[in-house]
Amino acid sequence: MKLNEVKATNLSDKSSHAELASDADRCFSLPCKFLIGSTDYKIFPQTDFAEFAFIGRSNVGKSSLLNALVKHKKLARVSVTPGRTQQANFFQLGDKLLLVDLPGYGFAKAPINLVKSWERMSLGYLKNSLNLKRLFLLIDSRHGFKKADLEFMEKLDEHAISYQVVLTKLDKTNKANIESVMNYTKQNLDKHSAMFPDIILSSSKSGLGISELRTNIYNML
Repeated sequence: MKLNEVKATNLSDKSSHAELASDADRCFSLPCKFLIGSTDYKIFPQTDFAEFAFIGRSNVGKSSLLNALVKHKKLARVSVTPGRTQQANFFQLGDKLLLVDLPGYGFAKAPINLVKSWERMSLGYLKNSLNLKRLFLLIDSRHGFKKADLEFMEKLDEHAISYQVVLTKLDKTNKANIESVMNYTKQNLDKHSAMFPDIILSSSKSGLGISELRTNIYNML
């Protein structure tokens, strides 16, 4: 292939990606509404919509990320108190898809048996949903993979529930922390068989990675 042909191909790829990102942005500009919240995965909504779920340690920035994703500051409740999301919350984006906000695992200001019940509910949903397209596992970039993350990842691997890591709060961390998470992921892909190799870097405050996440989701519809 000649050099000018390579350049043309690259330009075409960039153009296609830009168009896809633009389409994704329009999709996530559609009205987004709260559909239902439940603590029992057996009675979760039965629809034909593609579902995209989000989970992470308590206080990982999940609600802020969801709000940034759909351009709605108050869609998902943001709290400084860990463990405020105590049920699976389903949000419908236009007539396109469902976003599923799952309770955080690990530390929360709640009895341990209650926290464990949230985790069982989340796993029940993840194992049984017929429309789940992707689980996004949120990791706080300031702290990297903690014990609670690794234990939950082991369960996802055990049940063959595929997941993709989204690194949050990049505006509050440094390059060393980011590189530590990236290196761990590269070195432990064999250990975590259900984990996608590509990490999405994000910041709800600065908007970093939000377009990439939208495009990622839109491309799976």
